[in-house]
Order: sequence, then C-alpha cells, then structure tokens
Amino acid sequence: MNVPRDPTEAGVRNAASDGESVDEDPAASPATRREPLDTSELEINAPLVEDILAGCIRSEVTRVGVDKVVVGLSGGVDSSVTAALGARALGPDTVLGVIMPYRSSSPQSRDDAEAVAKELGISVRVIDITPQIDAYFERLPDAGKQRRGNKMARERMTILYDQSAAEGALVLGTSNKTELLLGYGTLFGDMASAVNPIGDLYKTQVWQLAVHLKLPQSVIRKPPSADLWEGQSDEQELGFAYAAVDRLLFHMVDRRVGLEELVDMGHDRAFAEAVMRRIRLNQYKRRPPVIAKVGTRTIDRDFRYPRDWGV
Repeated sequence: MNVPRDPTEAGVRNAASDGESVDEDPAASPATRREPLDTSELEINAPLVEDILAGCIRSEVTRVGVDKVVVGLSGGVDSSVTAALGARALGPDTVLGVIMPYRSSSPQSRDDAEAVAKELGISVRVIDITPQIDAYFERLPDAGKQRRGNKMARERMTILYDQSAAEGALVLGTSNKTELLLGYGTLFGDMASAVNPIGDLYKTQVWQLAVHLKLPQSVIRKPPSADLWEGQSDEQELGFAYAAVDRLLFHMVDRRVGLEELVDMGHDRAFAEAVMRRIRLNQYKRRPPVIAKVGTRTIDRDFRYPRDWGV
C-alpha cells in the first residue's frame, strides 16, 4: 500500500548522538538513494492487529483496577492511532486526549488533534505548556533547540501522568518500534508510558493501521513533525526516509539478518552499519536505569519478576 515516507510526531527527539536538526534532504543522501524502498514485507493484517492491540490495552489496563486511559494528542498519526485503539478497547468515554501546545506550535497540529478526538468521540483537554517552559528558559537563554525540545517533551509527560492521577487512568504510549530502536525519543519524555500499544509496529505499519482505522486523511498524509519549532522535520533530523530504515530494521531485527547478507540483499553497507550502531548506542533508553550492585539480589539483575507480578 502507498503511505507517506515521513517520520513520526510524538513530542521528543533526542538520540544518543544528540545534535541539532539535520538540514540536508534525507531522501537525497547517498545511502537512502541506494536503499530499496519497497516495504511490502512489512504489510500487516490490520483487522487482526487492531484486535490484538485493543485486547492488550483492555487486559493491561483493567488488571490493575482502572478502566480509563490518557493519551497525549499531538495531531500526528502515532498518537491518533493510540487514541483510536484506546477507544476501541475501552470505549470512547474512557479515553482522555490531552493537547499540550507551546506558543510556537502549528495551529494545524491542534486542529488535527481535535478532528481526531471528534471522530473518535473522546474527551479533550487543552493545557498550554508555554508559561512553564518560558519561565524555566528565561533563566537559561543560551539553551539550544534540542534542550528546549526535550524539556517540552518531559513537561508534557509530567502533565499526562498528573492527568492520569486525577482521572484514575493509565497513560498510553505513542512511540513506535522504529523510534524505540533508533532512540528517536526523549527518555522520561515521549518514551514514557504505562502501556504502549504501538511499540511493536514500525512506522510504516502504524500508517497502515491508521488507514484501516479510517483516521482523518489530514493526519495520515501530513509530514510528521514534533512541532517544537517552525519548519521542523523529523525525517531531516533522522537523516533518512522511514521507508528505507523500516525495511532495514525489519531484516536486521525481526529476521536477524547479518551485515554481509544485508548488503547482498541490496542494503547500503554504510547505512546498515550506521543504523546498527545507533540501535546499540540507544539500548540504554530501552532499559531501566543502572543500579549499582551491592547486595546478593539486585533489582532488575537478580531480583526479576514479570511486571504484573502479584496483580
């Protein structure tokens, strides 16, 4: 199916390489020009995936004694799909979408978020983060775009957790598998959640599910952006196209294909090596914080039990 090749929305962009946004056109870079862009191998059975993910939300939320969820609605496809799955799992009246604009946010982002909420029949709450963000950086005028963006992401997540406490709800995550593998998110920001229903879907698969769920075309077709400053492009920050990296990640991670075989399959060697390095460098974002070992049973090392142990 034809879907956009642009990257995701979700409020936070901080990789282990931590630099400012890349200005070059990622689709024009030598590596991505040589990468096969056929993502047919990543096609999903959308109705089945919808059922599985809705069932996961229903099970994980209700087993801890609550029946509501909170989602940060950015107007992008990831948060929109997450909200739709929440409504499908628990009913629209149990989902709260929280829109958290900053003063430089595009009005279109809010319009799209509100359109999704109206389409799904879920409640919406708008909380402007401008006052607290500006108050903080008023004392730190030299802070660059990345620090400001990460601060916004973490501010939004603290709001979501506060709203979840007020509502007696769990926070649903909006980071997809591509972002999680590449570390394209902010630790304790948009990467945080109680339950993440789309974390095992690559970006191109999220788009497929969005089409199946009949989300507004304005959300599905627009170039995704964290909307942290004017003209920001997630794909430019990543430095490559989603269609290219999703196919590579699928072979590298799901199929466990080695480097030489990846090259034989048509993947660019330098691109594959760079992506592999990025996955390794960002492993810390996918794990709990390191605990210095002193005793005989250290949490997450020797003392390890399932998340729902005792529930």
